[in-house]
Amino acid sequence: RTEAAANVRGGAALLAHAQRELGAPPSADPADWYGAVAAYPGADTAPAARAFADEVYRVIAEGQRRTTAEGQRVELPAAEVTPDTATADALGLPDDGRDPAVECPRRISCAWLPAPYEELGDGDYGNHDLADRPESPAIESIVIHDTEATWETTLDLVQDPTYVSWHYSLRSADGHVAQHVATKDVGWHAGNWYVNATSVGLEHEGFLTDPDAWYTEAMYRSSARLVRYLAERYDIPLDRHHILGHDNVQGPTEESVAGMHTDPGPYWDWAHYFELLGAPFEATAPLEATGAGADANGAGAAGGPRAGVVTIAPDYERHTPEFTDCAGAGSACAPHGSSAVRLHTAPDHEAPLVSDFGTHPDDGRSTIGVNDVGARATAGQQFAVADRRGDWTAIWYLGQRAWFHNPPEAPTALPARGWVATGRPGAETIPVYGRAYPEAGAYPEGVPVQPVVPLEYEIPANQEYVVGLRTDSTYYWATTFDPAGHQVISGEEYYQVQLGHRVAYVRADDVTVRRR
Repeated sequence: RTEAAANVRGGAALLAHAQRELGAPPSADPADWYGAVAAYPGADTAPAARAFADEVYRVIAEGQRRTTAEGQRVELPAAEVTPDTATADALGLPDDGRDPAVECPRRISCAWLPAPYEELGDGDYGNHDLADRPESPAIESIVIHDTEATWETTLDLVQDPTYVSWHYSLRSADGHVAQHVATKDVGWHAGNWYVNATSVGLEHEGFLTDPDAWYTEAMYRSSARLVRYLAERYDIPLDRHHILGHDNVQGPTEESVAGMHTDPGPYWDWAHYFELLGAPFEATAPLEATGAGADANGAGAAGGPRAGVVTIAPDYERHTPEFTDCAGAGSACAPHGSSAVRLHTAPDHEAPLVSDFGTHPDDGRSTIGVNDVGARATAGQQFAVADRRGDWTAIWYLGQRAWFHNPPEAPTALPARGWVATGRPGAETIPVYGRAYPEAGAYPEGVPVQPVVPLEYEIPANQEYVVGLRTDSTYYWATTFDPAGHQVISGEEYYQVQLGHRVAYVRADDVTVRRR
């Protein structure tokens, strides 16, 4: 993982071994290696093995370009190769040999490795909850995590009844999937019970400060296939309002915001991921509608006041903002492509970063630390435009104008259309919440009322925030080992909005919504 030459030689040795095991000679023609490539991931079914090989040959056909962590440009030219797919027959894999509990598309390698649902004594249990989703409660989102651990440690943790749980783990080396919790059940993965109850959690093996070693193409592609399958099954839109990073999950209460997780981090390639999902980030309004090349207010293709809404979309490989703390506090991270744009208080690179008093409760000061999400917008996220000056665009973000560099010759955002929420007439602020819980009157007797307390952010009522989804408030009361006592309480409607780097929730009665 740390030496590129050794990595290439190791991969070659594994392929050569697989070719010998199949009784085939080495060959200078890549078409002759399909069976060996199919053998590489150790898949348990023929469709999964062939799907892996098909992805490899698709990359060969399309070509690939990357900039390494050392700044070297590597290119694999596109090549016409028609692989001999019959060579995979010698693997002797069954068409379908999976555990029936597995919920995965047939064309990825997937195994059932269940997380324990165990009674621990004294009324305690772990490490997930039985439910009847999507009937009650509904499934509204998919959360993308990285494990900050190796594959072996990841599997050890998810099988510990005293630890937390998630639905799927994905292996870095080959994209192999292990499912631990049925999607009808609730995993304990997001650090926010409302999100846990309404989401599916995917953990990806790796470390966010070392993306080249861990965020592999094989894992991206396998993950995208799985997410497409889940999105179709549960009618989840393929956008960044519904496909969240763990770093986009809001703290449920004011006290919890600062401790929320930051994975998969600024080096996760969201644009590439959504291309693999078949839902690339694209401008959703014609240039004429946004006033391309227009007046001094900057209503242009890069997104100005007339654009209404922008989708964050930097060029991942060429966009290399500075980060620190990758190898210890204060250390500079190696230059690397990033999905994140940095947000300032004024249209100037030297201006301070915008404040986040939730993430930094003492003074609000955001930093360029790799784990600091206080002044960061990430690819695919959408925001309402507040202003534009020259090469800079301002968005409404955590109650303030947040400026990012967005020059027409190298835009970091695309013009878009969307629904935005603003305060009701006569209101001074918009209360925002870390969870969409029902009002007190919705709770039946015997179920404790959960507090509905706004977060610390002061959001002026005249600002606008992009709406991701409208949902009934939900509280899944599951505090006993026996699921017979579990209840789903629903109440008034909320909107999910893109508040800052993280989403938040607003009561439908507190806002008006309009198209921008």
